[in-house]
Amino acid sequence: MIRLLWIAAFGLAAWILAQLPMEGVVQSVAQLSLAQWLLWVCLNLLVIALLTGRWQVLTRAMGVAVRFFQLLRVRQAGQVISFVTPGPQFGGEPLQVHWLWKRCGLSGHAALLAVGLDRFYELWINFAVLLLAVLALAASAGTSLVDWQTIALILSGLVVTLALFAWFLLRQPQRIRAWIEGLTRPWQKHPRLGQLPTHWTQLHESLQSIVRENRLALSLALGLSLLGWAGMIAEFWLLLCFVDLEFDLTTFVFLFTVMRLAFLLPLPGGVGSVEAGLFWAFSALGLPLPAATGLIALMRLRDVLVLSVGALTLPGMSIAAKVD
Repeated sequence: MIRLLWIAAFGLAAWILAQLPMEGVVQSVAQLSLAQWLLWVCLNLLVIALLTGRWQVLTRAMGVAVRFFQLLRVRQAGQVISFVTPGPQFGGEPLQVHWLWKRCGLSGHAALLAVGLDRFYELWINFAVLLLAVLALAASAGTSLVDWQTIALILSGLVVTLALFAWFLLRQPQRIRAWIEGLTRPWQKHPRLGQLPTHWTQLHESLQSIVRENRLALSLALGLSLLGWAGMIAEFWLLLCFVDLEFDLTTFVFLFTVMRLAFLLPLPGGVGSVEAGLFWAFSALGLPLPAATGLIALMRLRDVLVLSVGALTLPGMSIAAKVD
């Protein structure tokens, strides 16, 4: 299944790139000055640091001490796995739980809660910011190319669903425990599965303790998430400037929203979907296609560099886990 998705993703990306003028690729990369390279790299490092810092704040709120660079390695290694699995949003989380348990000394329920909290912030903030952007486009008279009302309704449903899920975890833990017990009843004699209800109780108690006693940490994590998003928005603005594209605020919000929505489609790493979304957006707005080619090239260059660094950590993570 994954192979078929990768074939479809690369096929779509190749077809889109065949429609674009390729002279923009070399020009976009070659024209960057050393100062522009440094600014771009520092901005991306800042975003990664902010999101890793959010994770550290959440782990400290749980009462566990994990060093920043340990979390950074776990985060970047997990993102490599998420990138190569269908959809860039999920995939590496089970390994992140495993690495937190084996490498960082967290208990099973603490590792699961640490990853779960971080992913909840990631998804809820992503959908909430996208919802605000879509609502702004829906209110704009010049962006009627898309049925933004329908997209806003879907995003609203996702935001509300995640919020209700969090409420259900906090207020109705007994129902989830009963469901877990029913699900694992045929394997109650298994030494690990038989302990799932106990692990769930520990996880729920830890979550309630965080909500009651560490609301400042939860607010700080929210602030770091918003700063991370501000960094990603600034990076996209910078890339548009790099390709010498003239744009106003509405055009920027339109391009950014289309790009982020394309990432939500179930293709590995957004390969193909992002290219198709940007090609359509540039064509629909009458923007120069060489700029689209350069933008795609720079975005994928960034992805390759970030993922290459993450991939370098994978062998060490596996070896350490075996040694432990």
